[in-house]
Amino acid sequence: QVQLGESGGGLVQAGGSLKLGCAASGRTFSSYAMGWFRQGPGKEREFVAAISPSARSTSYAVSVKGRFTISRDNAKNPVYLQMDSLKLEDTALYSCAARISYYSASSYYTGINEYESWGQGTQVTVSS
Repeated sequence: QVQLGESGGGLVQAGGSLKLGCAASGRTFSSYAMGWFRQGPGKEREFVAAISPSARSTSYAVSVKGRFTISRDNAKNPVYLQMDSLKLEDTALYSCAARISYYSASSYYTGINEYESWGQGTQVTVSS
């Protein structure tokens, strides 16, 4: 498993932007598919975005498509989530997740149960 740690959360006004980061340990970071999930108050954890090991493929939840962008830098081991045009309903604890994917550099995963490692999460609060 890989160790994950998120950063970049905070309080932002509706319509604003935040950029989350997820630092990962391990020398084979480039072999991991990565994802972002969130859990809002009183809600189940839900998929937000995913990126393949090669970064060639990405996927987004319908609710964030066009507003959020997932990216990765395999040389530095972080994964980013750029969040623009934030809405009140984006308020949640955001967690990054990792899954080894040695044989499929272009695959991404959207299911919670498909990931092996999770970070502690970073809180994002959007105010009106």
